Amino acid sequence: MAPWIQELHFSHLDIPITIENISQILTPVSNHETLYLSNLDDMIGARVFTPTIYFYRLNEWHFHHEPIMKVLSDALRSVLVPYYPFSGRLRETKNGKLEVFFGPDQGVLLVEARSDVALADLGDLSVSNPAWIKLIYRFPNEEQYKVFDMPLLIAQVTKFRCGGFSLGLRICHCLCDGLGAMQFLSAWAATAKTGSLVINPTPCWDRETFRPRDPPKVEFSHTEFKRFDDCSSLTKSLWEVKPVQKCYRISREFQIHVKNLAQSDGNFSCTSFDAMAAHVWRSWVKALDVKPLDYELRLTFSVNARPKLKNPSLKDGFYGNALCVACATSTVQRLVNRQLSETARLVHEARLGISEEYLRSTIDYVEVSRPKRLEFGGKLTITQWTRFSIYESADFGWGRPIYAGPIDLTPTPQVCLFLPEGGEAESNGTMVLCICLPESACNKFREFLYLLDSTDNSMELL
Repeated sequence: MAPWIQELHFSHLDIPITIENISQILTPVSNHETLYLSNLDDMIGARVFTPTIYFYRLNEWHFHHEPIMKVLSDALRSVLVPYYPFSGRLRETKNGKLEVFFGPDQGVLLVEARSDVALADLGDLSVSNPAWIKLIYRFPNEEQYKVFDMPLLIAQVTKFRCGGFSLGLRICHCLCDGLGAMQFLSAWAATAKTGSLVINPTPCWDRETFRPRDPPKVEFSHTEFKRFDDCSSLTKSLWEVKPVQKCYRISREFQIHVKNLAQSDGNFSCTSFDAMAAHVWRSWVKALDVKPLDYELRLTFSVNARPKLKNPSLKDGFYGNALCVACATSTVQRLVNRQLSETARLVHEARLGISEEYLRSTIDYVEVSRPKRLEFGGKLTITQWTRFSIYESADFGWGRPIYAGPIDLTPTPQVCLFLPEGGEAESNGTMVLCICLPESACNKFREFLYLLDSTDNSMELL
């Protein structure tokens, strides 16, 4: 029987890349037109590009259809008509507010590249790998977190010696959240697959739904945005020495086991996410041996607010940011010394605390305070992609990708990912955990993650 948790290893190959062509795909948009972005779109945490990579094998489809670059560019050109905001640029207006504007010769960027290695040379393609960074295009000397004067969608197609290829995407988070990105990707893929424009649902902008109230009404403390004095060892241990990225395949059976442990006191019912988020948070903090013990820690994660909105409800085709940041807090001592069930309750309550009222308060908080920097003090952020249809959405006609997802977490080592298991077959509920740690803490983290310590009910790994 396969182990319930498996540590994944990846190749450190330096992939040789040759850029063969860079082109812009333009869309017919009136110059000087502008589009409103909500405070959810231009929060400091959304002012980034989200990089993802998709790998495809050579198959019979390629011998009976037009070249890959033509299929992708023709489909992208069609999809950018209804999704024309992706061809704009960002700029600041009064009080630091962002908007999308359109000028002459603006569009999305499409890059064609080749590599003299084969897909097989890249190692395990089922696990996120920082060595793939060259497969996603960055401008020479590009500043980190730059979003102004940048194409809002950058795509790089890299062809490998074996005939397989990768599609590397960078999408500006200000335009869409994860669900919105899947909606756009699905439209692009379906259009490429059928040869004609497919948009279902019809995209709508509707960012005005999230305008702040007048006057703003901040009704919650919004600890998720607050600056904490960085007097603990946590941030120092992750930023002073370059951390390593570790990935683990976690079976559905192990997730159920952790959920049962989290509910063992019988006083409340939690989700698998509540339990796994609590377990990973505790394991990470224990492994880092955070001091002092009375330091206040934060676990943040995004909650999809679409189902919460009733006044008014969002249309099906809305692809903007409709996320709210939930935040659980605990001292180090409470987190590491008490039972998993108590930590899971903290996560559970933070998740259920997201409501339409909380979302409106978040919008108003950003309007009043407009944070200018990301705050990392005492924080671990979990990003959950397990519910995204990323593999299904990325079938452009040549089948599901071998891998679909992010590449490198080390630039933001306090961010952790829950990913769906990849591969061309249907998933069985297994997830992949990607997290950053200093090399010195990796063995301890593995021990705590595998439940080999005695704090909670230990289990024998199969």
